[in-house]
Amino acid sequence: MQNQDTIVALATPSGAGAIAVIRVSGPEAILIASGIFKSIHNKDLKKQRTHSIHLGHIMDDNRVIDEVLVSVFKNPNSYTGEDTVEISCHGSSYIQQEIIQLLLRKGCRSAQAGEFTLRAFLNGKMDLSQAEAVADLIASENEAAHQVAMQQMRGGFSNEIAKLREELLNFASLIELELDFAEEDVEFADRIQFQDLLIKIENVLKKLIDSFATGNVIKAGIPVAIAGAPNAGKSTLLNALLNEERAIVSDIAGTTRDAIEDELTIKGIGFRFIDTAGIRDTIDTIESIGISKTYEKMQQARLVLFLFDANDYKEHYKNLEVEVNRIQNKYPQKQVLLIANKTDLLNEHRIQTLQTKFPEAILISALNRDGIEQLKEKLLSLVNTGVLTSGDTIVTNTRHYDSLNKALAEIKKVQQGLEENLSGDLLAIDIRQALYYFGEITGQVTNDEVLGNIFANFCIGK
Repeated sequence: MQNQDTIVALATPSGAGAIAVIRVSGPEAILIASGIFKSIHNKDLKKQRTHSIHLGHIMDDNRVIDEVLVSVFKNPNSYTGEDTVEISCHGSSYIQQEIIQLLLRKGCRSAQAGEFTLRAFLNGKMDLSQAEAVADLIASENEAAHQVAMQQMRGGFSNEIAKLREELLNFASLIELELDFAEEDVEFADRIQFQDLLIKIENVLKKLIDSFATGNVIKAGIPVAIAGAPNAGKSTLLNALLNEERAIVSDIAGTTRDAIEDELTIKGIGFRFIDTAGIRDTIDTIESIGISKTYEKMQQARLVLFLFDANDYKEHYKNLEVEVNRIQNKYPQKQVLLIANKTDLLNEHRIQTLQTKFPEAILISALNRDGIEQLKEKLLSLVNTGVLTSGDTIVTNTRHYDSLNKALAEIKKVQQGLEENLSGDLLAIDIRQALYYFGEITGQVTNDEVLGNIFANFCIGK
């Protein structure tokens, strides 16, 4: 990417709408925009102050394309750190393309994916982890994902890493200094203080690494498979959770033959529910394929809701515990929740018998929506939502997670070196490597390939 080019792209979603915003950034952004903009007050755009908005028309020679508002942002006080112009025009697809094509003819080039944010990073407006948080913020589909992305974009994660890196760098400098006085056998770095620092860094890194499990769930949503025998009420449960008729419900066993998926946000956490085909022995070829897919979806899910008909459990679920144990043995990493459905058909005595026999089961009536809120609360309890309210830093990015693990491995090498009383030059090697992995997260250490991979996932115009 050539930083000296002036780039242009549509910053709002493509297609017709009330308003569209076209963003121009680069050394000639204001000059090029002034050449096609005619202010209603005859203002010269090049002479206007930063962060000012001007009403006028976009002109192609003597042809008026649209009446627009033009916002001027002068470097370094802009999103990209460069001169930037944003043209707010009417949202006709024709008008958008006419203005963009005109800007291209006047000397702009089309921006690549994420190039505006890449320039913000290269110009020091944000570090790399903050830039990645921009993409997460755009992609956030629930309150929790939005909250985590905002914290990272504001520099919460960056500040924590920068503080660790600075403290480690200070000790690294002292150890490096010792190497210049190796013949005099002096120590500038207090080994006891250094050991305390390494323990502190190790604890912080472990906490950040552990947070990734929660962060990944928040970012991607929690896949939940609804499984059980035919006619247990799986589709009715899905409809009850979503509060809409999403899945076909029938008294005929084996109605659901393919997985049906939909998403639900519960108190800011995204869940992706998967209604699967009922598990039973069958000679029906199509139903057999559906049952095979059920096991595939259970493999992909983080959580399995195993539903059974509470009214008919004596008849159909004599081996219920065997079936649940079989699933848990097949997928040992999965959490399996036992759900007793159709409890509206039971009298008080049978409900007590059911609770005695299956004390861990959640009792519901999917048809009447009874117990659905209790089930939602149980689902939430399985997610560590406490870290959201505590304000702790949560890692959501796989690249960060990888760098943190590598940094922790190097810190452990330094600790081992101290215990074995290794020389400063050997300690310095592992310290430098730990610093390198810290720098990878914030972008103090990077390369074109990494940047290309990161910003290729951005949308055009951001």
